[in-house]
Formats: sequence, C-alpha cells, structure tokens
Amino acid sequence: MKILDLIKFVLVGFVFGVVLTKSEAVSWYRIYEMFHFQSFHMYGIIGVAVFTGVIGVQLIKRKQLKDIKGLPIEIADKERGFTRYIVGGILFGLGWALVGSCPGPIFILLGAGFYGIVIVLIGALLGTYLYGFFKDKLPH
Repeated sequence: MKILDLIKFVLVGFVFGVVLTKSEAVSWYRIYEMFHFQSFHMYGIIGVAVFTGVIGVQLIKRKQLKDIKGLPIEIADKERGFTRYIVGGILFGLGWALVGSCPGPIFILLGAGFYGIVIVLIGALLGTYLYGFFKDKLPH
C-alpha cells in the first residue's frame, strides 16, 4: 500500500472524527438521552447513517464499482438468522449503554482527552481476541 493511500485513510478518519464530535454523537449525555428516549438527536444521526449506507451499497451493486486496487467490490448476502442477531444486538446495546459509547468513537474520545476510555479500548481488544479464540465453537 502506498503512503498516499494511507494519508487518504488518515484524512477520512480525521473528518469522521470531526463530524462525530461536532454532531455530538460521541457525547455521553446524548447517548444517555437516546437510551432514555428523551431526544431524537441520536436516532436522527443513526437514521442518516443507515440511509447513507443503503444508498452507498445500492450504488456499489448497481454501478459495479471497484475498490482502491481496481477489483470489483463484492457484498456477500447475509445468512438468515434471528437468535444470533437478537443476542448480538442485546450484548452490543448493553455494552453501549454501560460504557456510554459505541466502539466507533473510542479513538476519537481518546484523541479528545477522555483517557478513561482506555479501559473501554482494552475491553474492546480483549473482547475481539476472545471472539477470535472462540469463533469456531460459537453458533454462527
């Protein structure tokens, strides 16, 4: 990978961080409001993200867009399932509610000087490691 490609990714990361910070999507109080159904703010942000994702995926599929290396982007269909999505959603939501942040802005919060988020980062890395360790034994 060329250094110019890496610079592009870093710049996109910075822009993403600024957007999440300015929209208050990394605010513990906004997340608290969301889980108590006191404000539409976060639901609006999530709705815009879902809508943007749907449009992006449709453009990729219909225009047969290529990735950065010129290879066609293939989006595999998801397997049908119910229990795993319910259990995964509940675990993700509980973690989000307990921590006050989803995993996305961990580095944004760290960069903003909220050093207590290091505990969350360690937990996320440990959880990722444990999932990789037990992946073959879990029902998928």
